[in-house]
Amino acid sequence: MSKGGTIRQLAITASLAALTLGAASAQADTLQEALTEAYFNNPTLEAARAGQRATDETVQIERADGLPSAEATASATEFLKQSSTSFFTPDRALVAGVDLGVPIYSGGAVKNSVRAAKERVDASRADLRGTESAIFTQVVAAYMDVLRGQALVSLSLNQVDVLSVNTQATSDRFEIGDLTRTDVAQSQARLALAQGDLRSAQANLIAAREDYIALVGEAPVNLQAPPPLAGLPTDVETAVDVALENNPDLIAAKERAQASRYDINVAGSSRLPRVSVFAGYDYQNFLGSVADAPLDPDNPLGPTVASPQTTTAAQAGVSLRVPLFQGGRPAALQRQATARASAALEQVIAAERDVIAQVRSSYSSWQAALAIIESSQTAVSAAELSLEGVRAENSIGNRTILDVLNAEQELLQTRVELVTARRNAYVAGFSLLAAMGRAEARDLGLAEEGLLYDPVTNYDSVSGRIWDWESVPGPEVVTTSTRDIPAPTAEIPEVAQPLDRP
Repeated sequence: MSKGGTIRQLAITASLAALTLGAASAQADTLQEALTEAYFNNPTLEAARAGQRATDETVQIERADGLPSAEATASATEFLKQSSTSFFTPDRALVAGVDLGVPIYSGGAVKNSVRAAKERVDASRADLRGTESAIFTQVVAAYMDVLRGQALVSLSLNQVDVLSVNTQATSDRFEIGDLTRTDVAQSQARLALAQGDLRSAQANLIAAREDYIALVGEAPVNLQAPPPLAGLPTDVETAVDVALENNPDLIAAKERAQASRYDINVAGSSRLPRVSVFAGYDYQNFLGSVADAPLDPDNPLGPTVASPQTTTAAQAGVSLRVPLFQGGRPAALQRQATARASAALEQVIAAERDVIAQVRSSYSSWQAALAIIESSQTAVSAAELSLEGVRAENSIGNRTILDVLNAEQELLQTRVELVTARRNAYVAGFSLLAAMGRAEARDLGLAEEGLLYDPVTNYDSVSGRIWDWESVPGPEVVTTSTRDIPAPTAEIPEVAQPLDRP
């Protein structure tokens, strides 16, 4: 790009700040405030964070299969009927025991399951980044849609006012015989169309404000012009290279593909031996229900001695389990995991293609909108001069009323195109940054360090927590409802300068 072209592009980008409806006031909302509010109060983003915390737990869940386990058992039995051949069976028994198992070798199942879980945690973090970027892109679009909606309502109001004056003037000139009834009808028709366009613009503005409320959680108040976008690339090749390194969707796909490779090893581990050590302790108490034993076994009716009412036992050992035949299940699981890994690799290519397409499309839209801004500014200036000339010529009879109406309509269309181009340029530029992985809270300076949500904090806090009875607080809603926000209207703030001017 030439030096002159670079200067022109920077000047056009800076002119995006002109997309505003009024001078900044103490109560005006900025784009950064809207993004910050959405960052802390958007339910979709907050739900994604909760989903990330749930994914964090999978590492500990998989790791638990490789840790020691202890189990206590107890039972109380009342023998209601004794065997006719048993003379010393107790009437009741209390049995308790403790068993400890320590897995030593599981064929690599635990190790690879933990590795796969960690990869999926990283993928989930990338998904969270993608969700954050997508929400911000939607907020920027909603913010700019409100500004555009307000601008179009303002232009439509002005057009209705102008055509109302024209219609009245045409009627007055018809009364004195200077114009025909056809001229009056043409003016009235254009006024009716302008009034319909105003109603449509007002409805679109209300819809844009509703979208803003749904995303941000607050009603828009006298939105200020957005700041110029920083970090936009100078060419599409640079944009693609950055996106292939930083796009969160592509990163997530790669992490899942790596996790699926570990799944293959997990599936194959079911064919390998399992080794564990175990220990146990058992206690029995017959609760005094065992009859005394005869002192002389040959004389059951003779003297007796007290029978023991409690028994204990302890054992320890090593267990080896060697699978010999499982009906082909291990091979089927491994084939299944391999097929899923192939699918995951293809999804990486699909994500890469999608990222490249997004970047190139956004870059093209951004460049096109910048060019349209430049041409529309020229068109607005020319249309203003044209309208002024047509009105002057009409006053001396060289132009018809229809010529004046057409010139006014052409000026309106060029102003609408300029406002729309400014909106499209900003949204396309931000979408380009999002595709490049540069439209997240850390890139936009939304809050001071320490206030931003860090998914690693939760992962570190739950890692290694092995207490089964740890108390867990119940779920709660973090974001707020918009039920009490009044329904938006189509009213617009006072206009500081026309939106069709830089």
